Amino acid sequence: MLAQISTTPSESGFALIDWMVLAGYFAILAITGVLFARRKASSSEDYFLGSRSMPSWAVAVSIVATSLSAVTFIGAPESAYKGDLTYLSTNIGMILAAIVIALIFIPAFYRARSASIYELLETRYGPAARKSASVTFLIGRVLASGARVYAGAIPAAIVLFGVDKETNPQYLIPAIAVLTLVGIVYTLAGGIRSVIWSDVIQFAILIGAALTAIIIIASSINAPLDIVLNQLRSGTADGGSKLTLFDPSFDLKASFSLPACIIGFTLLGIGSYGTDQDLAQRMLTCKDAKQGARSVIAGILLGIPSVAVFLTLGLLLWVFYQRPELTSTQHSISPNESMTVFLHYILTQIPPGVRGLLMAGLFAAGLSSLNSAINAMSAAFISDIYQPIMNARRVEPLSERHLVRVGRLGVIAWGLVLGSFACVCIYWKNSDEQSLIDFALSVMSLAYAGLVGVFFCALFTRRGSSASVIAALIIGFLWMLLSQPFVYNNFAFLERLGVEPYYQIHFTWKLTIGVLLAFSVCSFGSRQPEASRAAPNAA
Repeated sequence: MLAQISTTPSESGFALIDWMVLAGYFAILAITGVLFARRKASSSEDYFLGSRSMPSWAVAVSIVATSLSAVTFIGAPESAYKGDLTYLSTNIGMILAAIVIALIFIPAFYRARSASIYELLETRYGPAARKSASVTFLIGRVLASGARVYAGAIPAAIVLFGVDKETNPQYLIPAIAVLTLVGIVYTLAGGIRSVIWSDVIQFAILIGAALTAIIIIASSINAPLDIVLNQLRSGTADGGSKLTLFDPSFDLKASFSLPACIIGFTLLGIGSYGTDQDLAQRMLTCKDAKQGARSVIAGILLGIPSVAVFLTLGLLLWVFYQRPELTSTQHSISPNESMTVFLHYILTQIPPGVRGLLMAGLFAAGLSSLNSAINAMSAAFISDIYQPIMNARRVEPLSERHLVRVGRLGVIAWGLVLGSFACVCIYWKNSDEQSLIDFALSVMSLAYAGLVGVFFCALFTRRGSSASVIAALIIGFLWMLLSQPFVYNNFAFLERLGVEPYYQIHFTWKLTIGVLLAFSVCSFGSRQPEASRAAPNAA
């Protein structure tokens, strides 16, 4: 069958069967959207938390689907293609983070019984602390999810406008608009339920597409396995092994050195899963804290083989393009940019029909991140900002119907904001020499320094005040923002100060410093009164 529909490397456009496969994918989304829309959300807890009735296994799949995103689909193959397998070792930190979150964070969140995790800070420090943390999350989520939407728009631009158009703003901006529109419409249908169940579907499509690509690439390699492995063992730019899994060096510039994975990625994991409403909201949809803890641990463990699949893709692509004598296709032309190596292979080597399936996997990755982000941002805005302000001005509290309606308006508004920042990321990434993964993770960490520092202070000490929380959040965010390479590149006076080596260190070390700064600033707040001391002890 494949032989009848095979294509040559020069045929990079979509065939009719590819469009049919994509149409089938969007039809599945539409059908599930209609099914969820038939069940109207009766309350804000139903819309944002699924009435705390979601099965932990589905939540776990949703967690890993959202954390993967289009960045992993494109960036993980790039990481292995250019370098080695050390990106996989970042899961050491993520597993450590999952343990901390399961034992300490999630029980505290369930005791708060809120749609927003930031109510815990109100219990400790007052309403101003809750609002400021929620605002910090909203800003950080715009940055992080905007970067993911930008990554998802790269394959969309190729499908819509053709090869070699994926980095041109003229084509990326319309692709971002299309993704944003689809994500908003689908999320409006059924709230967090639709997000989680669509994540389950899209994760299956995502992994199925990647495994299909592995089978096709591996079938084109006709050299014995030992010869292929020998080539990989000396395939990096400096003659090192592309099979290297751990980098034990203390090089502060290395992306995935072991110390950075143990320290920096543990803090990044705590920030992602413990202080970020986007992922933490999923854990709160389980019936109790034990189920929520189980979902985060299972989600992170499921992420390990998932990432390994995409790294394997990168190694196989390196063999295909850099060692063509080991394959049956010895006239393949490697892509100009390593960031788009997987996309290049899909559009020039994959048979029609299968090509459509793989691109559907990419859209699944991009939409999964967008759906969850705008739902979580609307939940945080309604719970932490809108509802407290409006209730303070009214005799009667806001009705549940009103909150659901405003929540849906929030989904639309935050979707538009995310899409707008994704357009900014086009120019931000073009001025930065980082890989796509490093770029996305560094942007994501801007809000986490302050949030992790403040949550640590709330859960592990009796210190802090509303003012010190606000100061810590500001200091953490400014530290991470001003340490970005694009700041150094756009302010000439910094070059005269001789601070270039600092800007070149990996973002995980900047995050570590930022968390320490935020924790210290928050701790300067006065000792909490007796009434507030139960919170950290109980956690």
